[in-house]
Amino acid sequence: MKALVIDDENLVRDNVAETLRAEGWTVSEAESAERAFELLRDGEWSLVFCDVLLGGPGNPDGFAVLRRFTEEQPAAQIVLMTGHGSAVGALDAVSWGAYDYLMKPFDIADVRAISQTVRRNLEKRPQPGATGELASVPAYTSDIDLVGHSAAFVEIMKLVGRVATTNLPVLITGESGTGKEVVARAIHRRSLRAAGPFVAVNCGAIPAELIESELFGHVRGSFTGATVDRRGLWQEADGGTIFLDEITETTPAFQVKLLRALQEGEIRRVGSNQNLRVDARVIAATNRDVESETQEGRFRQDLLYRLNAVTLHLPPLRERREDIRPLVARFTERVLRPGALPVNFSREAINLLESYHWPGNIRELENAVARAVALCDSIVRPQDLPERVRHSVDQSRLDTETDFQSTPAAEEMLSLSEIERRHIVRVLSRTGGNKQAAARILGIDRTTLQRMLKRYQLEIDETEGTGH
Repeated sequence: MKALVIDDENLVRDNVAETLRAEGWTVSEAESAERAFELLRDGEWSLVFCDVLLGGPGNPDGFAVLRRFTEEQPAAQIVLMTGHGSAVGALDAVSWGAYDYLMKPFDIADVRAISQTVRRNLEKRPQPGATGELASVPAYTSDIDLVGHSAAFVEIMKLVGRVATTNLPVLITGESGTGKEVVARAIHRRSLRAAGPFVAVNCGAIPAELIESELFGHVRGSFTGATVDRRGLWQEADGGTIFLDEITETTPAFQVKLLRALQEGEIRRVGSNQNLRVDARVIAATNRDVESETQEGRFRQDLLYRLNAVTLHLPPLRERREDIRPLVARFTERVLRPGALPVNFSREAINLLESYHWPGNIRELENAVARAVALCDSIVRPQDLPERVRHSVDQSRLDTETDFQSTPAAEEMLSLSEIERRHIVRVLSRTGGNKQAAARILGIDRTTLQRMLKRYQLEIDETEGTGH
């Protein structure tokens, strides 16, 4: 069992290689993509750990290594490592064949767990021989407009990447404004149906008496005003993907017909007695608690089982605050006209944006940024932000001051170490015990966090927070 470790940082490369050797692998090391491509010809590689950024701009990166290895040695399991990870990077890596996508700083236990799993489960397949010399490979860029690098969002995008290449129905849940349609389009773009149409339908915006005709079509004379035969949106999605947003807003009567379309792959136009075969993948979405809707009889349980072969829950923005800054930068780029002077955000404005609870999620943030950029004079300051953002933070500060004033005198003055200990506890609670995510939020590496946990006697089970 041969493993290859590719990283231009000697320390990372040596640590990963040493761990794999201890697990019984025969390990080779490479400091660049070019060296990795030379080693590609040295037989079959079972496991490859590769950094995403290799050697700076203009050089082949980890995605180039991923593409080359999956083409020439498809049985090799590729793990991309990155200190500048993103949700779209995780999605692309997994959908293009990567075994996993590790965010630095990661724990050596993560490497050990991957190596053990690969050794147990790797299925050998015929390997094509290496051919030709390395062609010029452009730096990795994605055609999917997803922004974020928080641990919660990256983990969801790994699952998106895995499900995209299947033909399974997908149910996307999450609060309004969390980007459900953007994720649905990303699934379609990375599926085998990417060349086919993507048809989005907002079920909540179509009157109940018209939704059957809109989705399945109708024949002439089937109702008043039906003067010609009409194809429905479901048929328009033939060979591609149909996205049913706000699926829980449909009536139980229509849900019966929707269930048949999913079960049989057939639809019947309103007023027709003939069935039409339609090959469309279904992605549905809702901002409601679909289990509660089912229990209360507003949504059919058998339809839920058909739709949720895979369920993706998108976290609200308040649970992925690390993504606010990159989202602000992206929305600012969208608002500015070509050739316009750049717009920056003051530290106070960014602090307000990161402190606000964002009930409208990403959609509300985008509107707030567009307003601020339009009103500001090259620098966005607190007064340029919507009043609700300023007021919410002011109220939060007032509540904190009130709580402090009512705190018993014995608890008012805390030592610096106690403040630090309490903050670590809060961050770990927010990440569900995930040490890797907690270290990123705290701005320290995993080893430093481990020492702090030991110092404050906060040691948690090593099986928690490994990201697997």
